[in-house]
Amino acid sequence: MASEAAESAPAFVPLAPLRVPIIDGARSTGSLGITIVLKAVDPAAATRLGAAMPVLRATALATTLEFGRLYASPLLPVDAAQLSGQLTQALKAQDSGVERVLLVEVMARRG
Repeated sequence: MASEAAESAPAFVPLAPLRVPIIDGARSTGSLGITIVLKAVDPAAATRLGAAMPVLRATALATTLEFGRLYASPLLPVDAAQLSGQLTQALKAQDSGVERVLLVEVMARRG
């Protein structure tokens, strides 16, 4: 019974915080910072995700850069639901062990 509970318990894998520029036209108007945690489909997937961290981080960085270019502004609230959805889609495509991306912190700043 205890092993069944351990197998069905949620498994989480944190990524180091990311900070990318917010681009408006040809200039940077601010920065977008996020801290995310990956919810894995099971503990075995969490172990695999931990081992694949450099690739997953690169995918998260590229997705966040694109979001910062297209949708972010230092003067408006960040659409966290949209960002989480885009990150989830990109990271699931990278590794099927990702169930969902959870945003722990999101901030947009000027300068």
